[in-house]
Amino acid sequence: MRRLDQLHLKYPVYGSRRLAVLMRRSGWRINRKRVQRLMALMGIETIYPKSSTSQPGEGHEIYPYLLKDKIITGPNQVWCADITYIPMKLGFMYLVAIMDWWSRFVLSWRISNTLDTGFCIEAWQAALEAGTRWPTIANTDQGSQFTSQEYLEAVESEGTRVSMDGRRRWIDNVFIERVWRSFKYEDVYIKDYVDGLELQAGANVWFTEYNHERPHQSLDYATPADVYFWPDSYGAKPPKWIKRVGLQEIIV
Repeated sequence: MRRLDQLHLKYPVYGSRRLAVLMRRSGWRINRKRVQRLMALMGIETIYPKSSTSQPGEGHEIYPYLLKDKIITGPNQVWCADITYIPMKLGFMYLVAIMDWWSRFVLSWRISNTLDTGFCIEAWQAALEAGTRWPTIANTDQGSQFTSQEYLEAVESEGTRVSMDGRRRWIDNVFIERVWRSFKYEDVYIKDYVDGLELQAGANVWFTEYNHERPHQSLDYATPADVYFWPDSYGAKPPKWIKRVGLQEIIV
């Protein structure tokens, strides 16, 4: 599973058939069906076309995609959430993170040994506490964790609108996928954590440094924290697609 995760990070457009070939070239005796089962267990998918690993749970509600033709011009206009598989020396864990799109600031992260909804809700609540205000839109894929009634209620209770990627909208996760790749290659694969406690401590250090110390070329070499907390200094503007009526925000 660790080797499969490394190959997926390197070749995110490869499906189970090609990944099986690469695994066999690396000396693993494995067929395509086995790769498909492991990908489902790990929660990873080919970015195009979509596989079935991010399908909603039975009876879960699917929301429309709200970001078409929207230009993001400041913080808290859109937050995104995503889950990734984390290999360890003994077993594996899952990591969820909430990120502000405009600044790339990671507002919160949580770790779990199961793909349940609870740790996603905890991450969302922690993001609200860390952010300067709640977001207008929260965008996710159609995974069962994000389409569950409990998660949707937690998001919408703050007045945030829910947006969900369509089958051809893999590009919307590019920003957070880059964070996953950096975290794994710079930290996880090097340190080979033994258990969840070690992983949590390491993640806290890495994400804190990512937010507050690492200059980003795409941000004019500012840090995500600089851009998120001092947006006016980095050209933030009110979005043209939000109309305010009294205390309400209407997306147009």
